[in-house]
Amino acid sequence: MLDQTQREAIAAELVQADLDRTILPRLTARYDGMEVEDSYAIQKIWSDRRIEAGARLVGHKIGLTSKVMQVATGISEPDYGVIHDDMVCESGSVIEFDRFSNVRIEVELAFVLSKPLAGPNVTLFDVLDATAYVVPALEVLNSHLELEGRTIVDTISDNAAMGAMVIGGRPMKVDDIDLPWASAMLYRNETIEESGVAGAVLGNPAMGVAWLANKLAQHGQTLEAGEIILAGSFTRPMWVFKGDTVHADYGTLGSVTCRFA
Repeated sequence: MLDQTQREAIAAELVQADLDRTILPRLTARYDGMEVEDSYAIQKIWSDRRIEAGARLVGHKIGLTSKVMQVATGISEPDYGVIHDDMVCESGSVIEFDRFSNVRIEVELAFVLSKPLAGPNVTLFDVLDATAYVVPALEVLNSHLELEGRTIVDTISDNAAMGAMVIGGRPMKVDDIDLPWASAMLYRNETIEESGVAGAVLGNPAMGVAWLANKLAQHGQTLEAGEIILAGSFTRPMWVFKGDTVHADYGTLGSVTCRFA
């Protein structure tokens, strides 16, 4: 375990790396014995500092909930990060590519809550009852730590690699959609690069939200009404480059598009 001074120093490094758009050496290569709880504490300090600087907490993201993502990253358990208001973009946005250190895209469903969810015993049915609607979303991954050899400890500290999200499509109530069979095709510059179904996320993406509520309870936190929850990717991350247009077709849920300039 790290002491509080070390945690605060790492959080400060990550805040500065975000401002400077730089890549730092892996934390696990520099801090022997660093644990997952250190990482969540660092993430909280980082988030609090951004909020003190004017950002607003609007939601949470869940990562590594599908086998395809666990295989792609070499990490075998879910994690979470926070979403601030300046990370949320509307479909059709032109996003500044150089705002990020690196850019990868994931296909997800976003749950928008109408009621709070407080663990530790939140179930799938609690999540369905608390959801105002689900809507298509793309997550923009952005790492401030070198990717080679990183562990879940590195990833969580870096806000689970959350860079931004693009939200759009057609909001639907959970009663009007078979959540595990919600599907999407992901295009880069008019070519399909990935496709998948939401059931790849723990059998039902709502299970990801339940996992999150119960995990947050371990840290004395709850999900609040109005929050946006990215439930986890059901495709592998797709690398994106400057000038690329990204489009995800979710069928009856509509589509989400953005361009990186």
